[in-house]
Amino acid sequence: MMSPPNTVTEIRALADQAFSRAAGAPLVEGNHVRLLKDARENYPAWLDAIGAAKRHIHFESYSIHEDDTGCKFADALLGKAREGVRVRIIYDWVGGFGKTSRRFWNRLRAGGVEVRCYNPPRLDSPFGWLSRDHRKMLSVDSQVGFVSGLCVGRMWEGVPEKKIDPWRDIGIEVRGPSVADIEQAFAQVWAMIGKPIPEHELASRNALAQAGETPLRIVASVPATAGMFRLDQLVATLARKRLWLTDAYYAGTSAYVQALRASAKDGVDVRLLVPNATDIPILKPLSRAGYRTLLEAGVRVFEWNGTMLHAKTAVADGRWARVGSTNLNIASWFGNCELDVVVEDELFAREMEEMYLQDLTNATEVVLDAKQRVYAPGEPPHLHSVMISGSGSAGRAASGAVRIGNAVGAAFTDRRVLGPAEVHMMIGGGALFLILAALFAFFPRVLAYPLFIIFAWLGITLFFRSYKLHRQTKRKRDAHVRHRRSKG
Repeated sequence: MMSPPNTVTEIRALADQAFSRAAGAPLVEGNHVRLLKDARENYPAWLDAIGAAKRHIHFESYSIHEDDTGCKFADALLGKAREGVRVRIIYDWVGGFGKTSRRFWNRLRAGGVEVRCYNPPRLDSPFGWLSRDHRKMLSVDSQVGFVSGLCVGRMWEGVPEKKIDPWRDIGIEVRGPSVADIEQAFAQVWAMIGKPIPEHELASRNALAQAGETPLRIVASVPATAGMFRLDQLVATLARKRLWLTDAYYAGTSAYVQALRASAKDGVDVRLLVPNATDIPILKPLSRAGYRTLLEAGVRVFEWNGTMLHAKTAVADGRWARVGSTNLNIASWFGNCELDVVVEDELFAREMEEMYLQDLTNATEVVLDAKQRVYAPGEPPHLHSVMISGSGSAGRAASGAVRIGNAVGAAFTDRRVLGPAEVHMMIGGGALFLILAALFAFFPRVLAYPLFIIFAWLGITLFFRSYKLHRQTKRKRDAHVRHRRSKG
């Protein structure tokens, strides 16, 4: 039986082991980090790094928009490709759908840039589109790496002439041994969708000189690994004084919500900063419905008063912080490729806390009134009319669906006590089922035809994939027989 730790050093060693196992990422010393706020600090740093590239550029972004901002980056990357720099880009099919034309990508390819698309639709994979590459990273020459929540588009820079503010977001610049981990994360996805990067083009941690004294982890999540979920859950459980979260599309699972509630009830100062503006107004009440269970337990929820809050960050106890692409929802935790930097440094955490407090000066706290209704006192007018079209609508819709699903599932199974915060979600779920029942009763074909198409697609897919597998097995068997005959 293991004896309990009795020194601070032993406790920290156990904590490090727990974090490493939860995240699937070791703590790496000797790095220099720089916190970058919004596009005005991130984009110039990215472009400077691209301009200084000598050997290779690896750029992975969920969405690159074909606007002035996207074309500016395309021109910079084409310029380096003409100089002989190896430029590789990964973009997500869903993230780029309707935002970037084939002409944009063909221009890059024609200029010598290697471009790969993550997970375009396939007939033999009906649900494959659910997995997305939601990462936002850039690495140059194994010398500098950037990880952030920013995609590439004018909404992050804003439109001053129309008085549209830029989206609020955060990124981080990393120099030192951990840049190797950032590049390995890129190489992992690159190999998932094509021929891998040759090993000699990727530096190892040991080959990179130390650039500072900051310890950090690079958490590179892929579908079904849930490394960031385990780490977020662990931090929510271990926080002793403060846990301040910022999230663009919050929809915490039941387990994570209970962890936040337990921390708040235990006296931890738990805060959640979320957007107020949305490009789909009907989703706002769904988003707020998910805040009730948090508010009832003492978690403080704030809504950003600007155009759009897109950052995904956390800072705990003035010691631990993360910046990256992972939202606090089931799609990010379990279904996507995500990338985050987890920093364990008091100076950096203090900087994150100061930025968080500054953000709260432009936010409105959401509270419960005497009738347990969620409202924001003196909230500004709806801001959806000044939103520039982004890529978060699907995420918000999924977030609302998850909240309703959690409440309805709990009501059916009777496996946990439902709180007053979930009354409205259960009413909404009940109304939805009644509407579906009415449609089936009076207009059966309205729902029968879509179901026919879905089931037919699934059946054809299974037969097609079994046929491909049969052909592959037969070819291998025939090759093996030929090989034995040639030896005999």
